[in-house]
Amino acid sequence: MPIAPFIAAQLPFLRRYARALTGSQLSGDAYVAAVLKTLVADPSIFPRDLEPRIALYQVFTRIWSSIRVNLEGDAQAGQLAQANRTLEALAPRSRQVFLLVSVEGFSPEDVARILDITEDEVAAAVDEAGRELAEIVATDVLIIEDEPIIAMDLEALVESLGHRVCGVARTQTEAVALASRTQPGLVLADIQLADGSSGLDAVNDILGQFDVPVIFITAYPERLLTGQRPEPVFLISKPFQTQTVKAIISQALFFGTRAHKRETRVSA
Repeated sequence: MPIAPFIAAQLPFLRRYARALTGSQLSGDAYVAAVLKTLVADPSIFPRDLEPRIALYQVFTRIWSSIRVNLEGDAQAGQLAQANRTLEALAPRSRQVFLLVSVEGFSPEDVARILDITEDEVAAAVDEAGRELAEIVATDVLIIEDEPIIAMDLEALVESLGHRVCGVARTQTEAVALASRTQPGLVLADIQLADGSSGLDAVNDILGQFDVPVIFITAYPERLLTGQRPEPVFLISKPFQTQTVKAIISQALFFGTRAHKRETRVSA
């Protein structure tokens, strides 16, 4: 059975994983491109005895473990250097397991197959990642969300992680004003807001004032993961899982990723 159609359908999700793993759109996409080139050159390395999605992530893991993408000329190189220093506090395996379980939704059994380790090692890595990520310095979080119930859920979740919500905005105008006043360390942004304004525009207005990590929330993630730059590094799909939000928040703060205005101007 041809694997090309399946791989094409999975690319947005593999890019999401690669970007969160590396903390960079450019670096993550480069690893995914390396996977595609390798599969074109030698399709036999795709494990056909595994469920296709598991097989694809297993191939990605082998590529990620065996090569170092050339980041020369990457505008985010300075951020990655900082991230690499921070990564000394979190082993690569712990990071991979944390993302595969919490973000990509794989079962521990599937993660064991992807990483070629035992389920006991998966469980140990999850515990290790949780302890290490809990040591991240707390920050102020701005929530841009027009649905009160979702905003309340996000607020409770953010505070459960040890962060402080500095404000909840329902419109672009409110968001920009709150951000200007509070200078948050992280922004959680919905795409479509109460008055018909755009969370994307709100974020770009905020980024015009200062740099801050941004996590977008949308019911239609495929509209933002088209393969065309610019795209968001961190993205949460609605309806979201609590563990997914926790994982993405931890990753965004862990890497110290700074979204830049020119990199984030996308259309829903």
